[in-house]
Amino acid sequence: MVVIQPTRRAVLLGVAAAGLAGRGFAETVVDLKWRDLLPKDDYSLPGELQGIVPHNEADLAARQPASTGIRTDWNGKIVKLSGFIVPIDYKGTGVTAFILVPYVGACVHVPPPPANQLVFVTTGNPYESTGMFEAVTVTGMFGTASTSTQLAEIGYALSADEIQAYGK
Repeated sequence: MVVIQPTRRAVLLGVAAAGLAGRGFAETVVDLKWRDLLPKDDYSLPGELQGIVPHNEADLAARQPASTGIRTDWNGKIVKLSGFIVPIDYKGTGVTAFILVPYVGACVHVPPPPANQLVFVTTGNPYESTGMFEAVTVTGMFGTASTSTQLAEIGYALSADEIQAYGK
């Protein structure tokens, strides 16, 4: 289990509470792509093949590249984003918190991408994951939230209303 700093937990809970408060209104779901999370003037994406290291190399989090900035365009909006699960916390056999990453291996087998390419997802309904790096599509309330874990610094948070296996 990864320990989240108390101030970070308050931010995440605030995002989740804001999400619950606004659920009564019909909202358009914004279909985000990973490129959308980069600042408007940053057209680069971390290469999936950059920085591949042997699986036994320690301290991958220390090799996380610096973020070029965070976007606030979708704060408080309902969004849909697809990626891969890096589980953080469980309730029974279901995942209740995870890092959504843009490519397989991020944060565990290769150094993590910048914070603006990582999303901390929480859900009240545990998701029965098929395992590490399962491809999923997550829909819920989105926001910026600087979160620090043992695996990486994370720039965004998503309070999930729905988590589906990718392509379902």
